[in-house]
Amino acid sequence: STLSVQVLLKSDAPTGDVLLDETLRHIKATESAETVQTWIELLTGETWNPFKLQYQLRNVRERIAKVLVEKGILTTEKQNFLLFDMTTHPVSNATEKQRLVKKLQESMLERWVNDPHRMERRTLALLVLAHSSDVLENVFASLADDKYDVAMNRTKDLLDMDPEVEAAKARGAEMIWAVLAAFNK
Repeated sequence: STLSVQVLLKSDAPTGDVLLDETLRHIKATESAETVQTWIELLTGETWNPFKLQYQLRNVRERIAKVLVEKGILTTEKQNFLLFDMTTHPVSNATEKQRLVKKLQESMLERWVNDPHRMERRTLALLVLAHSSDVLENVFASLADDKYDVAMNRTKDLLDMDPEVEAAKARGAEMIWAVLAAFNK
């Protein structure tokens, strides 16, 4: 099953991204291969397995936010919530956000290929992540009603596909389908 697919390291060559390189080191260091589901839990800090804690990434959200602030995508603000202050990271680069929104909109409309295996892998991965983050409706919110309906229906059809079947046909995108299966679990 896609949920039991184990992550095997093909290459530990550095990527140049601190978090990705740290993830590669963790995957390389594991005694036995772990499943996609287990790695998602470990890397997001959602596991309580005391035997696996050394493989957790620390402060993932904060570190990702810091990188995005450094790249000028987000900014850092303090917001007051009655009794306490909270650090938030609103978008500061609306152009970059709009580029991603437009990319997803076009992939489901003008550049629709009606076959996930002909979609650009990064776009398919972005679609899966937007869906898993519950922001997909926002991506299509600016569309006219008829285009919104088309985009949402195509997206629903795509995301409702059986990850098991699609992973078997994927040729290089198996991990994307395994991630979708894990998030849909």
